[in-house]
Amino acid sequence: MPQQDDYSALDRPELVQFVFYPRRDHTSPPSNAIDYFVAVEGAISISCRFYVHDKNSPTILFFHGNGEVVSDYDYIAPIYGSQAGVNLFVADYRGYGASGGRPSFSSMVADSHRIFEGFSAILRDGNHSGRVFVMGRSLGSVSAIELASCYQDRVSGLIIESGFASTVRLMTRLGFPKDLLGIKDFGFPNLSKIRTVALPTLIIHAEHDSLIPLEEAEDLFQNVATEEKRLVIIPEADHNDIMMADMPTYFRAIEEFVFRPDRGGRP
Repeated sequence: MPQQDDYSALDRPELVQFVFYPRRDHTSPPSNAIDYFVAVEGAISISCRFYVHDKNSPTILFFHGNGEVVSDYDYIAPIYGSQAGVNLFVADYRGYGASGGRPSFSSMVADSHRIFEGFSAILRDGNHSGRVFVMGRSLGSVSAIELASCYQDRVSGLIIESGFASTVRLMTRLGFPKDLLGIKDFGFPNLSKIRTVALPTLIIHAEHDSLIPLEEAEDLFQNVATEEKRLVIIPEADHNDIMMADMPTYFRAIEEFVFRPDRGGRP
């Protein structure tokens, strides 16, 4: 596993409780999905759910938002298949769904690498032939950008939805005192990391996101180290209704990104 940055400043109990809202909700997978558990540390495993549209289709490794769990995507994943033509592999965090352990920033980032390796093995064992993309929504943007920066030879592109650039700016906006953060790098971790990402990148953000303002997406867009990038702004949308506010635009952006003409288009 690549050497990990130091997230200890963010692992203090008062910060972890301020950021993470784990839910233990877990249901049996629907007929179009399979549950997997990826071992990450000792007896701790992370619950993941793989929604398969077609083995020849591209697959997105998806890291969800803070208050979500994989089973929340039982009704959303089929839309990814029907509208964007992709398979969706959704991963939880420690303490979320059926996952063991307790969440922290350090474990979330470290676990993303083990999830990526487990995910890759599942694709190989299942004879999936489509390209691989990583996607993060909101908090999940940390894991997605981490993997995109480390595995650029194994990933075809990065998708960020409702992501943030600066932890300092996000935490102070949420009400946590800046002086207590102990973070000197204003761009830590996402803005600093994305400057190393040369993969094609799609950023989707709500015009009126009241939790993570549009300027965060604009900062990520300006700093990603690739010319193959696109910023899609969903008009009149907020943080939690971005997909439903304009579903055609949202999924068309993803479809066009994963099935670009230079990738041969739809199978």
